Amino acid sequence: MDRPCTCSRVRRSLRILTGVYDSALAPSGLTTAQFSLLRTLSRLGPSSISALAEVTAHERSSLSRTLRPLEARGLVAHEPGRDQRERRVALTDAGRNAIADAMPFWREAQGRIDDLLGEEGQRLVALLERMEDLRA
Repeated sequence: MDRPCTCSRVRRSLRILTGVYDSALAPSGLTTAQFSLLRTLSRLGPSSISALAEVTAHERSSLSRTLRPLEARGLVAHEPGRDQRERRVALTDAGRNAIADAMPFWREAQGRIDDLLGEEGQRLVALLERMEDLRA
């Protein structure tokens, strides 16, 4: 093998990066995945599980597992969809408050990453956005 595996390197870096954010967010009681979903719902508004899975690149079953504890805490709620087959999920007032409470912790983690990566961080984000074009 003449060059490192991009997938292995990205996965390893992702575990480290997630650990930084999870540690910072711990006082809020949210994981990085949960915080990200809450923020996405905040931007999108009430969404079908399928639409939310598409936007976040989750498998539906994985997304449902991540949403379950948020629903148990009252941070998201299910509401009727356009027909009986569709389940929609919406952010609650408690969910909006949880985002606001967690935001200083997220900013702390984001600042650490920004300081570490400097201007190269912007290029990294652009490259990661390009990688999303690989999504089938």
